[in-house]
Amino acid sequence: MYSSENMPGWKKRVAIFMTGQTVSMFGSFLVQYAIMWHLTLTTKSGLVLALAAVFGFLPQAIVSIFAGVWADRVNRRAMIIVSDSVIALATLGLALLMLSGVSDLWLICLVMTVRSIGAGVQMPAVSALLPQIVPTDKLMSVNGINSSIQSALGLLAPVAAAAVYANMSIVPIFFIDVVTAVIGIGMLTLIAVPTLDRAASADKPSYFADLKDGISYIFTHDLVRWVMGIFAIVFLLTVAPSNLSPLMIARNFGTEVWKLTVLEVSFSIGMALGGALIAVFAKKVNRISMIIGTSMFFGVLAVALGFTTNLILYYVLFFIIGVAVPSFYTSAMTLLQETVEPERQGRVFGFVGIVISVAMPLGMAILGPLADVFRVESLLVVTGGAMVVVAAAAILLPSGRKAIAAAHASTGQALGSADPTLQTPTGQPND
Repeated sequence: MYSSENMPGWKKRVAIFMTGQTVSMFGSFLVQYAIMWHLTLTTKSGLVLALAAVFGFLPQAIVSIFAGVWADRVNRRAMIIVSDSVIALATLGLALLMLSGVSDLWLICLVMTVRSIGAGVQMPAVSALLPQIVPTDKLMSVNGINSSIQSALGLLAPVAAAAVYANMSIVPIFFIDVVTAVIGIGMLTLIAVPTLDRAASADKPSYFADLKDGISYIFTHDLVRWVMGIFAIVFLLTVAPSNLSPLMIARNFGTEVWKLTVLEVSFSIGMALGGALIAVFAKKVNRISMIIGTSMFFGVLAVALGFTTNLILYYVLFFIIGVAVPSFYTSAMTLLQETVEPERQGRVFGFVGIVISVAMPLGMAILGPLADVFRVESLLVVTGGAMVVVAAAAILLPSGRKAIAAAHASTGQALGSADPTLQTPTGQPND
């Protein structure tokens, strides 16, 4: 068990790590918004925006599975540093080329691809590194704080990006991103993250043997398979309330930009609050109960959105969804961090990256065209009802009961229990 007592100095290490990641993430958010705005304003092409989405998400999904294996075979800190450095160099190169007058679309798409690959490499490494520096009994709190930080950046970054882009151009935003990446890398070098014994061993299996083992582990481990399944279905079905709500507002309440802005702001504020609540009440949160409860809650709220005819009430419901998101995501991620042995966490979180990268675009590819045939309200009601059914099945079916039993054996938490005593399967420290 990783208790705070046998990990002295963990607060300082976590503070340095999260500060560096926050600074680096801020720069990444700026670039994300600026590139989409730049392509929108300079091309006014739906095809270009579709291509940008492909270059921005597809490489991340493809590389995540391979990156998960790497995260279990090398030092995770070094893996993050290398990927961050490559992203920064690619962004710096694009900035210098644009300063010299070269701004071809293919160059921007190339850099978006590099950045997407870098994100795919980083995600499993960061998720698997956290349990190495955070005591097990503090993981939920730290993940909740991290969720609040990301939500706050989601509020701040668009404003900052708009200010810089409107008064200068996209190039200064690229330079800001390079500076924030350097700061993030510099702070990460201050933290000692030992390479796992397995990764340092000269007798470890081949790369493809590790890949096969990771896939087999995910599909045969009752609890991990259960969490992955719920993750995929919830992300797939939440496309309706998350991505189609702006369309519903435009069709039913008016096309004023401020109405869409309030929608996004209410969601981001809700997420920030939800992350803070998780951080404060982490010891009282049961992982399984929270995953199932929020899944059902998402479904009920989606149905409520479908029947809402009052704009203010719509904003309130969307705010509540934002509050609930960290409860679902943080509980699921923490449960995986507590359950999966350190030597396999990179591969497991590689698959989580694939689910996140693929599920929502796939859901949008299905529901987007349907929104041109059916009313958005109907899609919200149908997907919300489906989510409630899926959540109920997740605990009533034999596979669900086996997963809950596995969670109880792994973390010491039964459904409805609030036992904060957590144990890893091996009972051994990560370092």
